[in-house]
Amino acid sequence: MQTIQKIFLIIVGTVIIYAGFLFISDVPKIIDSLKNFELKYLPLILTIIPASWLFLFLRWHFLTKNAGIVLPIKKNMLIYFSGFALAITPGKMGELIKSEILKKEFSVPRTSSAPLIIVERVYDLVGGVIVAIFGIWALGYGVYAIIGAGIFLTIIFVVLRSQKLFYKTINVLNKIKFAQKFTSSISESYETIRVSIGIKIIITASLLSAFYWFIEGIGVYLIVLSLGIDHLNYFDIIATYASSLIIGAASFLPGGLGITEGSMVGLLNFQGIETSIAVILVILIRLFTMWYSTLIGFITMKFSGGYSLFTKSIK
Repeated sequence: MQTIQKIFLIIVGTVIIYAGFLFISDVPKIIDSLKNFELKYLPLILTIIPASWLFLFLRWHFLTKNAGIVLPIKKNMLIYFSGFALAITPGKMGELIKSEILKKEFSVPRTSSAPLIIVERVYDLVGGVIVAIFGIWALGYGVYAIIGAGIFLTIIFVVLRSQKLFYKTINVLNKIKFAQKFTSSISESYETIRVSIGIKIIITASLLSAFYWFIEGIGVYLIVLSLGIDHLNYFDIIATYASSLIIGAASFLPGGLGITEGSMVGLLNFQGIETSIAVILVILIRLFTMWYSTLIGFITMKFSGGYSLFTKSIK
């Protein structure tokens, strides 16, 4: 299926899911909530959330430099943010377009850059687990998601640290049709992965990931406050947000659509927010985080050299 068709289906699916959430909600209450949205928070939200992305870029710049890929920082930033355009794909694998741009613009082999996108996903999960742990005392039931993610991370690091286990895993994944297009890009790239998970690298990349989550969490907390919800503290929100995204990522659906939103609504219900308010709150959170970054991704793609690759893929 062509890329544009996939993106179109994801957008249509999002509209249907959000419409479904609204259908089961109290629409008058939702309208009242939107009317009471405090606009004074809007400039802060639109500033703080993009500020969190800078830590993701610093992590990317650190990983590329560590892998021997040295690029002008401005160009590398444009390439990185271009990946946001396709981050709504399953597992964010659409971000492999960064690898294509590096190949086109700087002749960087895909085998050197593609594994870094895989490593990024691991560090995303590490950061999510770190911030969720900080709020876990507020959401005791979230401990199961965190324990599950922690076990999963441990298995991933064990596999990645062992060349033998790495290639055995690749051979297993090669038997799965869906996974073949991803494993082919990394099957010859073990060395790049190995140097990206050294102890010092893990510490630095994990801290940058955690800073991203913490700062984006501030933006999410401001969205909550903008609707007049002030009985939840910052750590309640960051734990709810991180746990929901981890659950959504585990579904491997595009952007975790439906699963992330549903789990977030459920967690907010548990904290005393009625369903109708929780639904509009979750939709706003996703608009200001996932869909905001997707828009920025398409804009920066125009200047990174990725637009021609994207348009070529949809013809």
